[in-house]
Amino acid sequence: MKNRIFECCVNELSRLPGIGKKTAARLALHILKTDIEQVRALSASLIELKEKTVFCKICGNMSETEVCHICTDDYRNRTQLCVVEEAKDIFVLEATGFYRGLYHVLGGRISPLDGIGPDDLSIDKLIQRATSDEVAEVIIATNPDIEGETTAIYLSKLLHKLNLNVTKIASGVPIGSNLEYTDELTLLKAMEQRKDF
Repeated sequence: MKNRIFECCVNELSRLPGIGKKTAARLALHILKTDIEQVRALSASLIELKEKTVFCKICGNMSETEVCHICTDDYRNRTQLCVVEEAKDIFVLEATGFYRGLYHVLGGRISPLDGIGPDDLSIDKLIQRATSDEVAEVIIATNPDIEGETTAIYLSKLLHKLNLNVTKIASGVPIGSNLEYTDELTLLKAMEQRKDF
């Protein structure tokens, strides 16, 4: 006899990005074996996340307040503006501890096949922020795939017309990897961005 409740949980979990049916089933089994208080804490944190998280009205980062902690930090370098596709990308860059400037979240990337064009992104707001007196450099940090590169090229052309200093994060072969496992686009970028040794 099928367990309808278990299958319902698996179906809901498999709706999450990157979670297939097998992983969803493993997660559901784990939840089933977990202490009820931990499950309640997980459930409460998900509800609180949904109810109390907003997107910063300045940069688009996730926040518990109208303006995020990065935009209100007086110690951030306000001359640098790093453009990312999604708010989650900020977590990755912040984890390095290297970048101390401000961010701008586009809310996606140009992808004609998915029906996403420049007007669907937060590009107008980026232009307003980038042309302020404080910003001296716009760093484009889109993903190194076809859509990310398309978005980066579009933004670069737009920002250069405004006489702004535009840079892009480097991409290429990761340290510790083998060339045989590296895709062609990554190798192409690595060759294009080679430097003196």
